[in-house]
Amino acid sequence: MSKKVFVVDDEKLIVKGIRFSLEQDGMEVDCAYDGEEAVAAAKSKEYDVVLLDVMLPKLTGFEVCQQIREFSNMPIIMLTAKGDDMDKILGLEYGADDYITKPFNILEVKARIKAIMRRNGRKANENESKTITYGDMQIDSEGRRAFIAGKEVNLTAKEFDVLELLILNPNKVYSRENLLNIVWGYDYPGDVRTVDVHIRRLREKIEDNPSEPKYVHTKWGVGYYFKN
Repeated sequence: MSKKVFVVDDEKLIVKGIRFSLEQDGMEVDCAYDGEEAVAAAKSKEYDVVLLDVMLPKLTGFEVCQQIREFSNMPIIMLTAKGDDMDKILGLEYGADDYITKPFNILEVKARIKAIMRRNGRKANENESKTITYGDMQIDSEGRRAFIAGKEVNLTAKEFDVLELLILNPNKVYSRENLLNIVWGYDYPGDVRTVDVHIRRLREKIEDNPSEPKYVHTKWGVGYYFKN
């Protein structure tokens, strides 16, 4: 079955080029040119990856990302302005899994998309029929879903990856560098702030009091761990 990619950008020449290149690799590509159109399309169809520009008419890329996260954890890669670290950080805050800086090389775009697809596919195969329970938390690795006291928690793909890694290795402390390499990959060009943003967002979703976490703890000066 061909992989489905959703490209959202108001620059039609850029969209045309990305679409052509991805279709050459056998992917199915849908496109949208403004924020409202993007949200409507994402509600009607599940995609393997969303490639989402920050600057869009009607709704910004951040707003689109935030709204998609209300109903789906499909992977989102943000397209940000060159050298604008705030765009990258905001994208992660709103629930994006990765970002690519404009102007970009189409080979980099394809590599990032395929890397996310490989990781998600590999995790699905490795974790088939695996359910993990700790206290009132339950992780369905096959369905990539998390529950607290029976209520589902809507996690992004990367938030789930971080939680799953930590819960499978309770009390093991991972440095931010280790988490970045394991979850995002050794070729990921981002920095450790990416990890901090995802840990903070994860705590906000799974902890009753994020400032006094029950599950994901900080080992000061070292890293993060799941307390058994």
